[in-house]
Amino acid sequence: MKRFSIFLLALFFTGSLLAQSPIIGISSYRSGASHVVGNTYVNSVRMAGGVPLIIPVTTDDAQIEAILNAIDGLIMTGGEDFDPLKWYGEEPLRANEQIAPERDEFDVKLIRAAVAKGIPVLGICRGQQLMSVAFGGSLYQDIPSQVKSSYVKHRQGDTPGYYGTHTITIEKGSILAEVTGSNKAVVNSFHHQAIKAMPAGFKVTARSADGIIEAVERVAPLKDYADGGAVIFGTQFHPEIMTNAGNPLFLGLFQKLVSEAAK
Repeated sequence: MKRFSIFLLALFFTGSLLAQSPIIGISSYRSGASHVVGNTYVNSVRMAGGVPLIIPVTTDDAQIEAILNAIDGLIMTGGEDFDPLKWYGEEPLRANEQIAPERDEFDVKLIRAAVAKGIPVLGICRGQQLMSVAFGGSLYQDIPSQVKSSYVKHRQGDTPGYYGTHTITIEKGSILAEVTGSNKAVVNSFHHQAIKAMPAGFKVTARSADGIIEAVERVAPLKDYADGGAVIFGTQFHPEIMTNAGNPLFLGLFQKLVSEAAK
């Protein structure tokens, strides 16, 4: 009887702990008939103490509202190129790659609604680029052809994803500096696009050696957009891949999101 009572007590405390863990939504992408999220995102949220919830691609406003009512924090994930003509008024270059119109609309609706509700957001790769696209900025459609001063290789090809391939310089006092405890880091790289024009309210918090924007965060109310005031930050590199591979340097980014989501 005593053992059974101890079991019930442990079950109670476990249930209470899980109930207090923030639910972190993770945006997905469409692949055939499936909605897909990389396992490294899911595992990084778990490692940081959050409960991951995969969000299917939808452009239905009512469903997006219902989803946001169920989560405490949000990760916008990497993926395809944005349609430059629709989202920031530029003709597409030849180097522009796959565009997913439904996902573009989904991502923009989702992040704008999340920001309006005061849900903290972490954007990764395309997710950081989304912060510019959704709030009035623009992108370099193709770094190699548009940024003549760029000499850093921003695509590491067959090099393992967990392996850092170039350095970044981190702004003092930023979230990234806070979680890494440093003004420099070595990161992985999987992109040919990057933020060109920063929207009002955001600040660059890290750059690669050739000046490409590698991290941003919101530092002031967003102009012309509903803003609930929560933390919004992003990275051009993929911290979830390095984190899930056992590198602890960027786990703090996910812990920061989970901590903000718990407030």
